[in-house]
Order: sequence, then structure tokens, then C-alpha cells
Amino acid sequence: MAAAMRFLSLVLIVIALMLLGADVLTSLEKGGEITVRSLDQVWLIVNKTSDIEFKAWMARTLPSMLAGLIQTILGFWSWAVFGLPGVVLAFLFGRRVADV
Repeated sequence: MAAAMRFLSLVLIVIALMLLGADVLTSLEKGGEITVRSLDQVWLIVNKTSDIEFKAWMARTLPSMLAGLIQTILGFWSWAVFGLPGVVLAFLFGRRVADV
């Protein structure tokens, strides 16, 4: 179980680094203007129709409080959404030093 969680944390951290690298490259392309994409913006780049359909489903199915929470998470920086849980999992399930 711990090995699987360490692998999951590694995958999340790698995804976060890729998204952070894409933001850095976009910032460089815009002449140094800092650009940080939200998770919603990344989702729109990947598949626009599924993002719109998900928001419509969320609006008609979920309670407004839960829909607002999910909308807030979609507004966070994309690299942070993946990176922070990855780092937390890495610390929680990291290799343990045997007690002497």
C-alpha cells in the first residue's frame, strides 16, 4: 500500500512540474508577463466540450454549496492542485528509517 501511495505521489508531483513548466514557458513567450493557468483553463485547453458539460451537470445535479466548492477548486492554480497533494502524500508515505 505504501509503495502504491509513493508512486501516486510521484505521478502527482511530475504532473505539477509539467504544468508549472508550461506556465513558465507561456510567461517567457509573453515577454516576461507572469501567466499562471487555473485548472479550469487547462481543462478547456484539453477538451472544451467536456468542461462545459461537466459544469452544466454540476449546476443541475449537485447542491449549490458543493458545486461552489468544486468551482473554487477549478479556479486554483493547476500545478498547485496536483503538486500539494503529491507532496503531502510523499511526506506521509515516504520511506521510513528502521528504528534502531
